[in-house]
Amino acid sequence: MRKRLAIIPAYNEAGAIAGVVDDVRRNAQGFDSVVVDDGSTDDTARRARAAGAAVIQHPFNLGIGGAVQSGYRYALENDYDVAVQVDGDGQHDASQIGDLLAHLLDHPDVDMVTGSRFLGSGDDAYRSSAPRRAGIRAFSSLLSLITRRPVTDPTSGFRMCSRRGIELFARDYPHDYPEVEAVLMVHAHRLKSAELPVQMRPRVSGASSINASQSAFYMVKVSLAVLVGLFRARPVVEPGDRAPVAAEHSL
Repeated sequence: MRKRLAIIPAYNEAGAIAGVVDDVRRNAQGFDSVVVDDGSTDDTARRARAAGAAVIQHPFNLGIGGAVQSGYRYALENDYDVAVQVDGDGQHDASQIGDLLAHLLDHPDVDMVTGSRFLGSGDDAYRSSAPRRAGIRAFSSLLSLITRRPVTDPTSGFRMCSRRGIELFARDYPHDYPEVEAVLMVHAHRLKSAELPVQMRPRVSGASSINASQSAFYMVKVSLAVLVGLFRARPVVEPGDRAPVAAEHSL
């Protein structure tokens, strides 16, 4: 029997976390939930446990990359076959997890499926602020050029991975700019990825770590990180092989 896990990274999301765990339980049947409390100073962990999730608590804040990698390590150690990332702020709609899973099961050559806000229709859906959308378009163009395939939503954290993806990300997950760099990491290891249209919601609580005034600086830093990462040596995975143990912080 396949084991499936929802990885929910959270930092000071006491106002949203119980609702997120409940959303997964009601709308993604067959998925367990693990909340990675990344050094929160509120009662995120207590509310997550009360809602029925397993909880990993970091003693201090590692950032989103460290939190997500802890979730993948938990998935690997507990023999999960599929793992989906679900943000702890309530932006991701768990009722769409089934669509990601169906695509993954119907395409056994695909190792990561990303929910994209920018595919299909849905003009009334939440797509973030104008400065963020401009940054996303820039990253999309850069990653599409590098990977030679369309990448429409490189900053989406709504992603599902196969066992091979779990093995790779448990051992090596980017910590600086994880969503963007993970796309390159999958490409560099010769794993296959795909995108599906999804709709996202405004966050229920908390605030983004990047505001409008920081968007331009963030774009420059991420672009430089991507370009530097292209020159790093990486182990190669052939189709059918298990994901290798890679050096930490490599792309």
